[in-house]
Amino acid sequence: MRNEPIKVGVIGVGHLGQHHVKHYISLKDANLVGIVDMDQERAAEISKEFDIPLFNELQDFLNQVDAVSIVTPTPYHAKMAEICIANDIHVFIEKPITETLEEAERLLVLSKEKDVMIQVGHIERLNPALLALKPYRVEPKFLEIQRLAPYTARGTDVPVVLDKMIHDIDIVLSLVDAPVQTIQATGLSILTDSLDIAHARIRFGNGTVASIMSSRVAKDEVRKVKLFQKNLYATIDLYLGLTEVYKIVGDPKDDPDALMTVPFEYNGAKRFIAYDKPAMSEQDALRMELHNFIKSVQGKDTPIVSGEAGRDALKIAIEIQKMIIQDIH
Repeated sequence: MRNEPIKVGVIGVGHLGQHHVKHYISLKDANLVGIVDMDQERAAEISKEFDIPLFNELQDFLNQVDAVSIVTPTPYHAKMAEICIANDIHVFIEKPITETLEEAERLLVLSKEKDVMIQVGHIERLNPALLALKPYRVEPKFLEIQRLAPYTARGTDVPVVLDKMIHDIDIVLSLVDAPVQTIQATGLSILTDSLDIAHARIRFGNGTVASIMSSRVAKDEVRKVKLFQKNLYATIDLYLGLTEVYKIVGDPKDDPDALMTVPFEYNGAKRFIAYDKPAMSEQDALRMELHNFIKSVQGKDTPIVSGEAGRDALKIAIEIQKMIIQDIH
């Protein structure tokens, strides 16, 4: 366990990388050593804006850090992470962990050999609306997830499954404690040469089914989860930050925090539907994620999304992607 601040750096300071810089500066357990980026002009802007060192040579940068955030385009994740891990540096990799499953497996093997940590940036795990479910016993039997977004050029270096759907695959894998049994998938290209819309139906070994729809061809942003299980139904709006829970209780006293209870009768027994609207955390999800990374490097916490969990989400995403490509050709 370490008590001194972790010397950290950021590789890639584009749209998302600049936020990593901002948050590391604010964390007392982190000492932001500097940044590096292939786009020297962009790197110089961020260096000046935040008054932090800019490194022109990657090895000079790596010699100064204990841990890094890798916030490059996805095709560069594996190469950058492998170089960092080979230099005994802990890595936080924005999702997806890599482009291919083989790359992810190679990084996991190397990280164990070098005894360094891989954490993957699946930020929706820390969405306040999802965290609001923590007080409840969640054992879903059916999940329906929609993630729709207007088209933007950013992110189109990867298909919608790896850009959008992988968030929800990770959420589902975190909620369902059972192995994946079968997958059905369909999708198509509309605006780009890559997949723009995808739908997957995943059945787990315990009978749970998840239906996931992702699109980057939409007028408005939509990120919704509907969760169904015995005696509980929840709607989670990840975009608006709103969670609503409906529970079946035998007596209104069983849920004193309920905003409303409605009686109903079934098989001669009187029961109640209790409506809850749990409070949302006001914390910034990315800041929480990076704080967890720093604490994990110090040995005071464990990664919210480990390298293995990132690999597992990627594995399902790639299987869905391959299934759709085979279907449309």
